Amino acid sequence: MPQTALEQQLLNCPIISVNVRVWHFWSFLVKHDAMRYISIIPVGAMTLLMFADLYRAWGNIEEVIINAYFAVLYFNAVLRCSILVVNHDKYEKFLMDIARIYKDLQQIEDHEIKSLLQRYTKRARMLSIANLGLGAIISTCFVVYPLFAGGRELPYGMYIPGVNLFGTPQYEILFFLQVILTFPGCCMYIPFTSFFASCTLFGLVQVKNIQHQLRKLRIEGLKPSKLIEIIKDHQRVIDYVHDLNSLVTYICLVEFLSFGMMLCALLFLLNIIEHQAQFVIVAAYIFMIISQIYAFYWHGNELREQSMAIAKVAYGAAPWLEMKPALKKMVLLIILRAQRPLEVTVGNIYPMTLEVFTSLLNASYSYFTLLRRVYVK
Repeated sequence: MPQTALEQQLLNCPIISVNVRVWHFWSFLVKHDAMRYISIIPVGAMTLLMFADLYRAWGNIEEVIINAYFAVLYFNAVLRCSILVVNHDKYEKFLMDIARIYKDLQQIEDHEIKSLLQRYTKRARMLSIANLGLGAIISTCFVVYPLFAGGRELPYGMYIPGVNLFGTPQYEILFFLQVILTFPGCCMYIPFTSFFASCTLFGLVQVKNIQHQLRKLRIEGLKPSKLIEIIKDHQRVIDYVHDLNSLVTYICLVEFLSFGMMLCALLFLLNIIEHQAQFVIVAAYIFMIISQIYAFYWHGNELREQSMAIAKVAYGAAPWLEMKPALKKMVLLIILRAQRPLEVTVGNIYPMTLEVFTSLLNASYSYFTLLRRVYVK
């Protein structure tokens, strides 16, 4: 397919267009030119200097925790975009499948399906825009806060051997560069979260479409051709979730490990800081971590639960007494397959459910209480 046609199809698919347009602007997907390096290389270099500063500040627990939060945040942003660029063929193919399936669903002459598609598309777009807005607000707080902290502070801790970062003009130059790099850093991090949410919402659309088609069987009559079509749609959404999982599962694992530890550390920091302004900013960091993780796990959990509900809908919709044996076997095939939930997993180990999310919060809080007890002693 010509590049221009690919761009047009992806940029105009409503449910993914917000995130694709951000990635397209930075040349992470669809468009492949030097624009991507204007963001990845400088932000990657800044991240390395942030980790160097962690080594320098080791022993000052308050400074280490705050700087580690930013270092982990930007590391995740660089990791996400690096994976996106390296595997751009897989992501573009997956997004093309979304655009194709979306178009197929739009052409179904069924008010319920059209309403369902519009509702979830609106939710996905609002969520993507809200995430970008929230990211912009919090990023602005990151770079503005040092101006009111008193003294010379950089938004993000950095260490360059042999360079006095707080002298003139080094301080002003570095502060300006960090302010500038905050924008691409936000664009590297936020759209991936929105991409995951939009894709799981579109998976929900496909699952609910199958449920709706099964309910219509009792009204319109059980036809072999219709059942075969439902089975094909079911297999399509199974393949869809499998492909989505292959794209995001290891990034979810990194999020699970890194932000679980950072949540524990920030809770501890919340107990030892003395200034109210620091308390507010750390609380904002904690809110950002929890909201980002919750966005992943809530949508993953909803997709899992609704996929298993297909079995219940199929059992209740089928007129078992009037059905021929061949049709019964086809319905049973749908029921049996639906009992295996469609899951997005954390590193292909744990399913992304609210139970796992709760376990992560419990584990972080348990380690926090242990850390506080050791610190007090």
